[in-house]
Amino acid sequence: MNYTEITFTIQSFEEYVADILAVELSRIGFDSFVPTENGMIAYIVENDFDKEKFEQLIADFAFAENLKYDIKSIPQKNWNEEWEKNFFEPIVIGDECVIHSSFHKNVPQAKYNIVIDPKMSFGTGHHETTSLMIEAMLKIDFTGKRVLDMGCGTSILAILAKMRGAENVLGVDIDEWCIENSIENLGLNDVYDIDFFIGDVEKIEGMMFDIILANINRNILLADMAQYADCLAENGKLYMSGFYKEDISVIEAEANRNGLKMEYFREKNSWVMVKTKKI
Repeated sequence: MNYTEITFTIQSFEEYVADILAVELSRIGFDSFVPTENGMIAYIVENDFDKEKFEQLIADFAFAENLKYDIKSIPQKNWNEEWEKNFFEPIVIGDECVIHSSFHKNVPQAKYNIVIDPKMSFGTGHHETTSLMIEAMLKIDFTGKRVLDMGCGTSILAILAKMRGAENVLGVDIDEWCIENSIENLGLNDVYDIDFFIGDVEKIEGMMFDIILANINRNILLADMAQYADCLAENGKLYMSGFYKEDISVIEAEANRNGLKMEYFREKNSWVMVKTKKI
């Protein structure tokens, strides 16, 4: 699978500008982002890249005058090497969970030790949305629960759910590359009894879960929330992230329309995670 790689240079660089740009790009299909000293690199499956939509997004972007970018096509690559060369370092979340890659040495000790070799998949715990989800998960009783990791990426959330006692765990992602990476990561953690589907929300039709974890982006969450609600058992919980604080009102309104009540939200650098319950 080839990718389109776009390298962004942001004049008078501020990290929050790159974060906002990443959110906007994710809404048109970009699925991986690598920070640089003065911007970031964004990736999208080559067949999914719509140049007209991209150019319109840039034209409408609030900081467009500060952006320069370069587009090129790249073949599928060993993403582990890219992360190792760039910035992926061990991270401890909630004083209970350490996330690191197989190439790291002198890893901090924690109750849950998760090994993630991310390749082209999103989810190492470094991004605010992933760490917010993990922080919430460390407070959940997963014992005997049926869990869905929707848009699983590296399957870091699915792996943690299984480590914390979930009985049945399913990971779903539209990208075959993510599923391949997830299976490799299961082996690195000696976790083998997680199932995977390649596809979108249609794959879970007719299934039932006690807990759904969806760290995707606002537009997909809004489009698919009705299906999530249908697949939640009585009193089931839906945890969502991948959007900004200003998006909470539309997320909550859609949740209410589908019989879900927002119980709380957590914020980190303007990114948000919300917990909802089926009522």
